[in-house]
Amino acid sequence: MSGADVFEIVGSPSPGREALVEELRGLGFAWADYEEERYWIDQAAAMDAAVYEELEQASRRLWSVFDKAVRYVHRRRDLYELIGIPPVLWNMLDQMPVADEAKISRYARFDFAVSAVKAEGAAESEAEAAAEGAVQAENAEPGVSIKLLELNADTPTGYVEASIATPWICGRTGLRSVNGSMPERVRAAWAAEQPDTAACIAYGGHLEDSGTIEALVKHSGREMRLVDCLDLSIDDGLVKDGEGSPIGRMFALYPKEWMSVDDGGEALAYAVESGQLKLFNPPHAILLQSKGMMAVVWGLYELGMLYGEEEREAIARYMLPTYNKPVFSGDYVSKSMFGREGGSVRMYGRGGELELQDEEGYDTSDLFPVVYQKRADLPHVETCEGELHLLTGMFVIDGVPCGLLGRAGGLITGNASHFIALGVK
Repeated sequence: MSGADVFEIVGSPSPGREALVEELRGLGFAWADYEEERYWIDQAAAMDAAVYEELEQASRRLWSVFDKAVRYVHRRRDLYELIGIPPVLWNMLDQMPVADEAKISRYARFDFAVSAVKAEGAAESEAEAAAEGAVQAENAEPGVSIKLLELNADTPTGYVEASIATPWICGRTGLRSVNGSMPERVRAAWAAEQPDTAACIAYGGHLEDSGTIEALVKHSGREMRLVDCLDLSIDDGLVKDGEGSPIGRMFALYPKEWMSVDDGGEALAYAVESGQLKLFNPPHAILLQSKGMMAVVWGLYELGMLYGEEEREAIARYMLPTYNKPVFSGDYVSKSMFGREGGSVRMYGRGGELELQDEEGYDTSDLFPVVYQKRADLPHVETCEGELHLLTGMFVIDGVPCGLLGRAGGLITGNASHFIALGVK
């Protein structure tokens, strides 16, 4: 399905790319070109204002839906197990109070497939029929379908691309950027959480993760330590940096599920559980992060539980049927509940045959359960890097949808995908 009906690719690549890459580096986006690969596409993808308005509204409504689901799952260990939460985290999750409404994660990103509605073929389920009907009846752009693929609610990357590079590129291409409030939202979120330290793996060595926490700290306006997670030590719940100084409140670009795998992970979980470390994003962000939460939401929707009429309409309209068992006969996707960067994703055709799987990302399906979701292919767009499939991200910072992120690559958006700025016309 073409994305040309929804997105317009604007701008032409500059012959002076090297100078632009250096300018972006000076702004804080140091991986526009990385290891001789052109990660940044020197163009932009434009969507109509009406499409953006619905996408923003969809994000607001779904954020409320997921917030409600987390409160339903909290302290239900059978559901923890169902959505793949490692047992080492259960005590921490049970003992910590859930954050106020809309603040369970203060730094998150939805990933959507935004495309033209199918021109042919009937909806394959009652839920899909309801979703199609809602789109046709109420959408400001009747030919547009917005479907949630996943929610990255714990440690999403792409912040620098969205908050720094996208406004800069939109300015060059004459598009309106809707990302301008991202630094303001970060400042508010970090003022509430008050971290004294920001950490990632291989700080100073890994360009993307290091640049991400540096940008977040800069936008927060706070004076903070920046450290490598591998330099941390933990003694009976007390976390210290590489110089032996205690850490009390930490933003960590470190996936919480890895506490069940990494050396020291159990000790880190205990530090949070015992109250000696305040971790940010908050602990319950991992419940939102699990792709199994989409199956919980869909199951509650099908059972007629928890949600009111408006919430049910949002689920039918913007979500895909998702289960923890392979109930589909074909045309579906399977992925680890804690897969990242496309790792573990497998796409099945209409006959149930394996059609495509990620070959480059780290497959975590041996470590965590698998979720099964109705397939919604990404739209394709013609760029200077060729015909690519476009994934639309929407950052939710401090509970507010506030920033678009475009990734362009194959049907599975993996680590080798490109960044393309998204703007509004």
